[in-house]
Amino acid sequence: MRERYGYRAFADFGIAFRLDRFLYARCWTGANRPSALFDRAVAWLLEAKVLLPGLSVLGRAAARVRTRANSYLHRLLMEAMTPEQRANLDGLVAVPDGGRQSPLDRLRDGPCIQSGREISRALNRLEEIRTITNALPQTDRLPPGKIVALARFAAAAKAQVVARLPNDRRAATLLAFVRTLEATAGDDVIDLFDAVATSMFAPADAASKEARLRSLRDLDAAALKLRDAGIVILDEETPDDDVRRAVFNLIDRDAFVTTVERVGALAEPRDDTYFAELRKSHRKIGYAPALLAGLDLSAAAAGRPLLEAVKYLRASHSGRKRPGPAPTVFAPNGWLGQMKTADGSLDLTGYRLCVLDGLRRAIRRRDVFPLRSLRYADPRKGLLSVAAWEVARPAICRTVGVSASADEELARLSRRLDLAYRETAERVPVNSAVTITATPDGPDLSVERLEKIDEPPSLVALRAAVDAHLPRLTLPDFVARGELRPPRDPRTAGVDEA
Repeated sequence: MRERYGYRAFADFGIAFRLDRFLYARCWTGANRPSALFDRAVAWLLEAKVLLPGLSVLGRAAARVRTRANSYLHRLLMEAMTPEQRANLDGLVAVPDGGRQSPLDRLRDGPCIQSGREISRALNRLEEIRTITNALPQTDRLPPGKIVALARFAAAAKAQVVARLPNDRRAATLLAFVRTLEATAGDDVIDLFDAVATSMFAPADAASKEARLRSLRDLDAAALKLRDAGIVILDEETPDDDVRRAVFNLIDRDAFVTTVERVGALAEPRDDTYFAELRKSHRKIGYAPALLAGLDLSAAAAGRPLLEAVKYLRASHSGRKRPGPAPTVFAPNGWLGQMKTADGSLDLTGYRLCVLDGLRRAIRRRDVFPLRSLRYADPRKGLLSVAAWEVARPAICRTVGVSASADEELARLSRRLDLAYRETAERVPVNSAVTITATPDGPDLSVERLEKIDEPPSLVALRAAVDAHLPRLTLPDFVARGELRPPRDPRTAGVDEA
């Protein structure tokens, strides 16, 4: 069978090396679990027509490659650090004298209240983390999945567990955690800002809509009177000299004046009510100077005008000389009148509200994004340049199990497609279930419905024999396996069952 179908043994020359290289690429470019790595190894062996070895042999091979990849990652992270940096990182898991928790436990606790003061506290936490990371090496050139996996362990484990790790692994884990924490802390600030800003802008919008609905009845009554006056004006049988008298005969002059004034008052732009309600909350944006100064932002082409406005506000808040007139290209038309006072000067409150509203929307669209972030990063960050792709091509191709040469991969797919076409063409003439008929639109292929095949007596007998040899499970075994569940009480629907 091996010779007939071209299968090879796992012990043949080069098989183990190629499998290790494939698994190493998987481990290095991602954070595969042992079970997933084992499944990928089995799939690779089947694709390469290699007889599967024992479970323990394949399990040890996957574990060995995974350990080697992790050790190499730890060594790269550790080699970039000085002894002083390692000592500073070790201080994160040590409880200071007179304290009750380590800096690690304190820093990984994010904000939990949606308020302007909580934004200030979150910004202070971000600044403290940046102070720690400023003196540490970068991890941008290492696989993000491996770094995030190390950071996830440090974020979930107790500080005592991290402190008991081997020296190299502890230093690598803490470095990955601090670098990842800088990005997640910035994301926490943005999440909090979005929630607080939305809670301020949404009520103003709702109040504006409610005020508009309250005025619709009076506006409709005034509009009906103006409609009657318009009918008289459009009536060609009424002489031009008698139009005014005809209108006032239909509608009292004082009532007509009142109607015109009411329409002018009720038909004011909807934005006026919105901005009036929004300005009542201007004290709630006291966090704006610290927020704009604490976020390291970049922007795509669509967000660069807004980023210029952010830089202008940073200079204004810091007391430095303002760089020329305030940028207003980013502002919607409805906001333009809110950013200037009656004498034409800059209304800083309105300008600040407009920038915060635009920043909230731009971050959601990813037109503006933090330089270091996990959830709000630049969407173009994962794209490889030509030079970077040429370097990463071999590892990525080994990971997905394809050839690094496009011509070879296309030739392989062409051979498979040609073989499938030829096998189909040979079987169609003798297959009575397939019919090809000529239609005005071209040949039409129809396939008969597959009928159910009855189970042969041999299969029934085999199933009964197998069932007879299976062990009988007791009631505790069913409960332990989770196959026996208590009946659901409709009175406790929606309540988590123990």
